[in-house]
Amino acid sequence: MKNLFGIFVILHGLVHIWYVVLSQNLVEFKPDMGWTGESWLITNLLGGSITRLISSICYAIAAILFVISGIALISQAHWWRSVMMISAVFSTIVILLFWDGNFQLLIQKGVLGFLINIGIFFLVLVLKLPNI
Repeated sequence: MKNLFGIFVILHGLVHIWYVVLSQNLVEFKPDMGWTGESWLITNLLGGSITRLISSICYAIAAILFVISGIALISQAHWWRSVMMISAVFSTIVILLFWDGNFQLLIQKGVLGFLINIGIFFLVLVLKLPNI
């Protein structure tokens, strides 16, 4: 169970890279991709290009944190819980901060990632799983 959960967390982290790809315009944007590269909070203050740069950095950090925490869990490092909680909190803040304010295509805009983060909180903090 520990290894499966660790792999799941690593994969969850790697999904954050998609938002780096979108924010850097590495693929041609299509409306069904969901996230527009805009933030309901930051874009009006700093503009679109700065918003996309900051989001790229934040999503990359979230990805790295989740990969590290998943590897730490699998390798039974004593600090895995701390890094995983930091990862989930940081990712949740990033998802909320860089949401474009539109309620259409919420799955593509990160609501599933948000729910996964909540699940990680519940499993790790409340149920104290997985035990290693």
